Amino acid sequence: MKFRRSERLIDMTHYLLEHPQQLVPLTFFAERYGSAKSSISEDLAIVKETFEQRGIGTLQTVPGAAGGVKYYSKVSEAEAREFIARICEQIEKPERLLPGGYLYMMDLLGHPQVIHKVGKLLASAYAGMEIDAIMTVATKGIPIAHAIASHLNVPVVVVRRDSKVTEGPTVSINYVSGSTKRIQTMVLAKRSLKEGAKVLLVDDFMKAGGTINGMISLLEEFNATVAGIAVLVEAEHDDERLVEDYISLVKLQDVNVKEQAISVVEGNYFSRNIDFS
Repeated sequence: MKFRRSERLIDMTHYLLEHPQQLVPLTFFAERYGSAKSSISEDLAIVKETFEQRGIGTLQTVPGAAGGVKYYSKVSEAEAREFIARICEQIEKPERLLPGGYLYMMDLLGHPQVIHKVGKLLASAYAGMEIDAIMTVATKGIPIAHAIASHLNVPVVVVRRDSKVTEGPTVSINYVSGSTKRIQTMVLAKRSLKEGAKVLLVDDFMKAGGTINGMISLLEEFNATVAGIAVLVEAEHDDERLVEDYISLVKLQDVNVKEQAISVVEGNYFSRNIDFS
């Protein structure tokens, strides 16, 4: 069956969006559409230009017989600033306050469009880096981790507080919570990570960084390394933070329970030299 160019462009775009950071040989598209490689190359040039103009992402061409094309999910700076400003506005609503000064966040973490965009922004910061897995601690970090993973095309590894019989043998460590200074436990199935894996750590809310620091210690048990640290919300912290090299979308500056006021600003996303080109 012979495809018209318009049909090829639509199908090719859909395929690339569904397979981020996966090397797709030109012969795959040529055979899929019954077209010459020269025509496929022209089509890909159109897709690449459109992606970059619209802030969707970019295509990287890998030359050689074993080469092809890779799609990387990216966002424009304007899009990122607009979204983060909107998230800050949402979090500052007084009705989010819960007893004890906690904030209700599940409406954002459970909203498919919001969590998809959170994942795209954080994945964009690490696009092109060698990442083998996304790691987070159950439970609220899970939707963020899966959203990032969908854009980076890597698996998600979930750390738990206690072992599950369905996960087989596990590795556990004790760590000190950064905020409460209590000894807590982290557990991860032995089959979850390969030795030497490069892992992106994800958390929904970071205070001193005790949870992140615990995950770093857990990675050492697997001889794995930290590829990066991404958090949705970081809290203003007077004491020494346990981790420094991280990227955040939002910073919680203050919660005034008496006045029902929440102060939120953008995180360090734009100051961490994010490449928007």
